Amino acid sequence: MITEKLYDKDSFIKDFEATVLECYRYFENYCVILDKTAFFPESAGQGCDKGVLGNAKVLDVQIKDGKILHITDKPLQVWNNVKGSIDFDRRFDFMQQHSGEHIISGVAHSLYGCENVGFHLSEDIVTLDFDKILDSSQLEKIEKLSNSKIWDNVRFFTYYPDSESLKNLNYRSKKELDGDIRIVEIENTDICACCAPHVKTAGQIGLIKLLNTEKIRGGTRIEIKCGGRALDDYNQKYKNTLEISAMLCVKQNEVSKGVKNMLEHTKTIKSQLSDYKTALITHRIEKLDLKNSVTCVFEEDLSPRDLQHFADSLFKKAGGLRAVFSPAADGFSFAICGEIDKLDRFFADFKNRFAVKGGGRNGMVQGTAQAEKSHLIDFFEKSAY
Repeated sequence: MITEKLYDKDSFIKDFEATVLECYRYFENYCVILDKTAFFPESAGQGCDKGVLGNAKVLDVQIKDGKILHITDKPLQVWNNVKGSIDFDRRFDFMQQHSGEHIISGVAHSLYGCENVGFHLSEDIVTLDFDKILDSSQLEKIEKLSNSKIWDNVRFFTYYPDSESLKNLNYRSKKELDGDIRIVEIENTDICACCAPHVKTAGQIGLIKLLNTEKIRGGTRIEIKCGGRALDDYNQKYKNTLEISAMLCVKQNEVSKGVKNMLEHTKTIKSQLSDYKTALITHRIEKLDLKNSVTCVFEEDLSPRDLQHFADSLFKKAGGLRAVFSPAADGFSFAICGEIDKLDRFFADFKNRFAVKGGGRNGMVQGTAQAEKSHLIDFFEKSAY
């Protein structure tokens, strides 16, 4: 027996009664088949409804050969009547997203001839794929016209046309369909084959927002948020902007300018700091006794680039083996310069003695070493370089 789809008749049905036709063990849970249901099964790129049947939680809903399979955490008695209740907050959220997607797809199709070739709707994300590359101005136009459909509160109609009517109906579909085809028509906007529940009027969507986009397979993938998700997204970004504007002491609509100024200031400070470090390194080199062929120097707060410059400057001034260390997590960062053949042999011994990560070439090696300062100094003093 084919399960009657109550969600086809009214997508706003929250509670219903049905007869249990089958119930059997399904891995660690149970599979229940009803004579009718308001639970929408996973289909058309959209996740399923969830809720309860009697005292059993509905964990998943799938469709197979016309039968809608309710995966529950408890068994139900066959031939008994059972009351079902869907999680309508979830249902309405999904309807807002899916109905918003239909409007976007219809608008993109009418404006630019785009075909929707992919759709995914989950609790976390909604994406749709178009077969054409769309630039930012085109996307802005799609978003604005899509939202105008909400302001016009256009109506949604769902129906199963007969075969003759279907032949003369110009509708969108991502694939060839067999059997009865359910049509979702949006007033003055779109006609598309779809099996999922939808809102009754566009005003129930509330808001459509296009977010991230990327090029994919010669087309465009768009992440969207509609209705409550769009509002939550705006509120989160508003709070972030508010906090940033307060930290930068700028107006909210000048946050990007404030960040730009901060980055430019930071760049200037980094340049000045680099100059100070270069001067410090030059001063330290002048104070060092480089008569010995091996030098091991320790300095605070040196970057890898600073370490390279320090060690290279020492080697160019006096030759030999010149190493510079700076404290890092669990040890020290380092740069060591020396004659290529000798340095290679020394570095092999160095790695055998300590836990060292790194390498190099052309007379310089760099990396990190997990060791105590005294042990490093002792190793260099006893080096046979």
